[in-house]
Amino acid sequence: MNYKIDLADGTAQLINITSAYFKSWHVWNVRFPNGKECMLFKVGSAWMQRTEDFLDEKIVDAIGKHIDKIILRRNSLSF
Repeated sequence: MNYKIDLADGTAQLINITSAYFKSWHVWNVRFPNGKECMLFKVGSAWMQRTEDFLDEKIVDAIGKHIDKIILRRNSLSF
């Protein structure tokens, strides 16, 4: 689905976020309007990206917080 997120630098960006499984990990694929993609996953309370991805830490945190909201919303609707 497409989501509008507010980045740490004050700009807003429309991104596409989908969830998937990679091996036994629940991962989130993020696609940007310029065609770049990255994969995020959560370790404990910290959001991480694959080593070969290109995002800086502030952007990973902003997208991770948005994904946390998606998960929370999804879980509250399933009851």
